[in-house]
Amino acid sequence: MPCFKAVLLDWVGTLIVPKWGPGQIRPRGAQWIERSLRHLQRDVSESEVQRISEALSVAGQLSEVELGWAGADLSAAAHCESYLRWVDAAGIDSDLADQMYAALSDATDNPFAVDAEPTLAALKAAGLKVAIVSDIHFDIRPGFMKAGLEEYVDSFVLSFEQGVCKPDPAVFRVALDQLGVRPDEALMVGDRSSHDGAAVEAGIATLLVPPLTHVTEERLHLVLAACGLPVR
Repeated sequence: MPCFKAVLLDWVGTLIVPKWGPGQIRPRGAQWIERSLRHLQRDVSESEVQRISEALSVAGQLSEVELGWAGADLSAAAHCESYLRWVDAAGIDSDLADQMYAALSDATDNPFAVDAEPTLAALKAAGLKVAIVSDIHFDIRPGFMKAGLEEYVDSFVLSFEQGVCKPDPAVFRVALDQLGVRPDEALMVGDRSSHDGAAVEAGIATLLVPPLTHVTEERLHLVLAACGLPVR
């Protein structure tokens, strides 16, 4: 019998690879930058991708940019403002900035980790409820629909819809209320101690997995093990 009645799952970094995520070999955000350049029919050489990546990295360390991300996912407008502050500081021209933002905000352009579907299916088969709890500025439901995963999710708790972000414990309480479970009946799964780890403040047991860097990585068997379910 499962140890929990519900599992709350983070999205970016847990189920999908962040577009602006650390690269294993290539520059940070290389695929996102390259695809945006290609869409505009621009130079997609590795040197150009690296130049843009480095410019974004340097800009991201500026105090006004870094502090500007606080609360960015509370609304689409707030996120866009924070993003523009970042790309402006990096010297990214408006056409490329717009294309990159369109890609960043496209829920259907995010392949899931290879073990996402079997893990979600196993949770559903065991009778557990599932909520996706994400700090995000757009609706991610279309991405789950495209991947055929929406049937496994009982609730989507998205910061821009709720007006509250992690690490505020209130966002986790929203998920509990929507699923109809107590804190001790749920498990939160995420990849960031600073944000997802805050679920413990709401009385929820929390499992942190390594941030996803490639869709072929398999880490979600840890979720099944934590729930007392058979691991494939």
